[in-house]
Amino acid sequence: MVFSADLWRSIENIFAEIIEHPFLKGLTDGSLDEDSFRFYVVQDALYLRDFARGLAILGAKVPEDDWLIMFCEHAKTAIVVERSLHESFFRDWGLTDEQVYSTPMSPTNLLYTSYLLRIAYERPFYEGIGAFLPCYWIYLEVGKALEQKGSPNPIYQRWIDTYSSAEYERVVRQVIAAADKIAVTLTDDQREKMRQHFVLTSKMEWMFWDMGYRKEKWKI
Repeated sequence: MVFSADLWRSIENIFAEIIEHPFLKGLTDGSLDEDSFRFYVVQDALYLRDFARGLAILGAKVPEDDWLIMFCEHAKTAIVVERSLHESFFRDWGLTDEQVYSTPMSPTNLLYTSYLLRIAYERPFYEGIGAFLPCYWIYLEVGKALEQKGSPNPIYQRWIDTYSSAEYERVVRQVIAAADKIAVTLTDDQREKMRQHFVLTSKMEWMFWDMGYRKEKWKI
């Protein structure tokens, strides 16, 4: 069995909780408060800036030139392509870039991005890919699951279409393949480190949608 299959099996219960979260169920039945979705999209735009920086750091640590190219391209995609998706929403809502990027990060967003950047800076590449992989993979699986139901809200459907697309799946499969390839070279202890990061950031993915649903604020 390839290592990625073992990784996914270790978060099956987490993914089940993600799919059942009222934020995602509300996307497909149209019941999600659009204020919650707006809050989530703004926070996601802030998240992607640090996610892209982390990918660039991972690219500097990779053992293969093709992976360097891949992570640099993905860092660009996070800034250019996904920002384009966000900005299409912002235009619909009449939000300016200044309004979006001057918004403070929520506590959950700051926790998640700080963790990713710390792992990218301080830990070996294999730990980094373990930490970053859930953001890729869970969004793909969420997109595929939600695509089967669709949404009556065109804004929500636009979001679903992005993460269920064949192009996005191609990107995700590249990273999964890299994780499998590096895992073959690792000791059992090192693979366990990868798994620990993978599980932890998968939990943070659930927290991120929950943050959006609750429109999480700093309490002090």
